[in-house]
Amino acid sequence: MLQKYDERNADLIININGDLKHRDQAGVSPFDSVVQGGDAVWEGLRLYDGRIFRLEEHLDRLAHSAKALAFREIPTHEHITSEIRRTLEANNMRDGVHIRLTLTRGVKITSGMDPRLNQAGPTLIVLAEFKPPVYDKSGVKLATSSYRRPAPDVLDPKIHHNNLLNSILAKIHATAAGADDALMLDPRGFVAETNATHLFAVDAGRVLTPRTVACPEGITRSVVLELCDQLSIPAEVRDISVPEFLRADEVFCTGTMGELAPVLAIDGCPIGDGEPGPMCARLADAFRALTAQSGTVIVD
Repeated sequence: MLQKYDERNADLIININGDLKHRDQAGVSPFDSVVQGGDAVWEGLRLYDGRIFRLEEHLDRLAHSAKALAFREIPTHEHITSEIRRTLEANNMRDGVHIRLTLTRGVKITSGMDPRLNQAGPTLIVLAEFKPPVYDKSGVKLATSSYRRPAPDVLDPKIHHNNLLNSILAKIHATAAGADDALMLDPRGFVAETNATHLFAVDAGRVLTPRTVACPEGITRSVVLELCDQLSIPAEVRDISVPEFLRADEVFCTGTMGELAPVLAIDGCPIGDGEPGPMCARLADAFRALTAQSGTVIVD
């Protein structure tokens, strides 16, 4: 699975600290913390017909992550929302758009690890692209990676940080194995998530998902659990082993960039009958209906 280039993105306008520039002219200082050490936090948002789905929850998570990293300044929700709106208007965007927000600790007075070298305030980057959900709704395949999600005492996954090398290495493993994405375990050997999405299993009508011990608190994940409650679908959050996923009736992944997508196989072993299942389809329909009617209006 490789994302395709969209010609509509050839002349994107990028927003860096309020400065709107063509994608080929935009630049981040080599003294910025995100360049120096991946010292930044991020969010992925999706625009549906002029509305951003769960905007407040995403901005809350961004602020919580920045606070956990002891950023001295954090832009208000109102300021970030205003810059998102300016960026979308500059690109004449209304639907089918994915927005990548990055908030860095800012530019340093000289290169180095010490946050006290950051004296200019944070850098806010708004990158909006025409991008439909990236996962094939007909199904994806996963391969278990030897790279594991770190525990909270190493790097707490509740900090939505820009240090993504762990995920990138796992993705390299999955690609080499001929899979679409990697299945990643926590330090105890239980399933955490994929390199980019949360995972759900379906067992005898029950929807199961791993605890967020070694993965982020996903926005789409929480929406799926809410939908299960609304639809009276039994749901459980607990530690889940790889064999439990392999013997499940269905497996599916969730995320802002890809929404809901069925998993057809793990490590070459078919899940269920190797075809998309009815539970994923039911929840995907409910998710689609929710995004079609709710969200924060950002473009008139």
